[in-house]
This record gives sequence, C-alpha cells and structure tokens, in this order.
Amino acid sequence: MSPESNPIAALLWTFGLMSLFAVGGANSAIPEMHRAAVDVHHWLTDKQFADVFAISQLSPGPNVLIVTLIGYSVAGVAGALAATVAMCGPTALLAYYVSRFLDRSRDARWPAIIQAALVPLSIGLMAASGLIVAQTSDQSWIAVLITIVAAALAFATRINPLWMLLAGGLLGFAGVV
Repeated sequence: MSPESNPIAALLWTFGLMSLFAVGGANSAIPEMHRAAVDVHHWLTDKQFADVFAISQLSPGPNVLIVTLIGYSVAGVAGALAATVAMCGPTALLAYYVSRFLDRSRDARWPAIIQAALVPLSIGLMAASGLIVAQTSDQSWIAVLITIVAAALAFATRINPLWMLLAGGLLGFAGVV
C-alpha cells in the first residue's frame, strides 16, 4: 500500500521525515509544511494553510499544533494523532541520543562549534517561514502594508506582539483586511 492511497501513511511519512529537518523547531519547517500540504498532497489550500497556522499560533501549547491541525483536516482525529506523533517522535528520539552523545563529549570543542553553526540556519528557516505565511495570507495591498508595519514594529520596538495581534484582529473584524 503506497502512502498516496493511505492518508495516515502519507501523514506519518511526510511529517516523520520533516521532523528530522526542523532545525529550530516546528516553525522553522513551515515552508516545507506548506509545500507538502498545499503543493504536493493538496490537503489544504493557501487560505486554509494560513488559517491553520493562525489557529495553531493562537492556541495555547507548542508551535507544533499546526501539524495536528493539518493531520485533522486530512484524516480526522486519527490523522491529527498520526501527524503529531510523526512530527514529535523521531526528533524526540534523536534529541535524546544526541544529548547523551554530547554529554560524553562535554570537554570537546566541536559541539559548541556545531551549535553556533546551527543558529543562523535556524534563523534563516524561521525567516523563510514568515515569508511563506505572509505570501499565503496577504491577499491585498492593505494586508501587505499591515504585515510590513507589524514586522518593522516588531524589529524596531519592544512593543508586546500581543498588541499587534490585537490590532490585526480588530482590523480584520472591521473588514479592513
């Protein structure tokens, strides 16, 4: 049975493999999640993906909730469970064994070098995630302008992001976007 004919198998394979490359957490894998869910498997549309991302970020809990919501939209509760286990299981095992290995190499210099090298990679992946979410959700010039202003405010000030989230929600409720 191929993963294409079995949605649970497709979720397990897609997110299990993706979890091993999510350097920096689930949010760093957003571009690949979008590609897999929208372009490859056609599980979601761009708008649905943007909505799932927004719901996952608003919900309390880990950022990996986006995977749960994608799995739910594909195959209900079983899909949500499969996608979540596939995204968390392999990385949890990998993290366990790598931490044990690094603990034994505590006095060596190379673990710090590898960790320092992963920081820019993680930042780049998260920036790509922001770009993908902006491209899928900004459907008008007003939405693009709001995104640019919010990004500039987040970069240049210490304003709590919840205020920007509230402002965006109010603009959406008012029908501006």
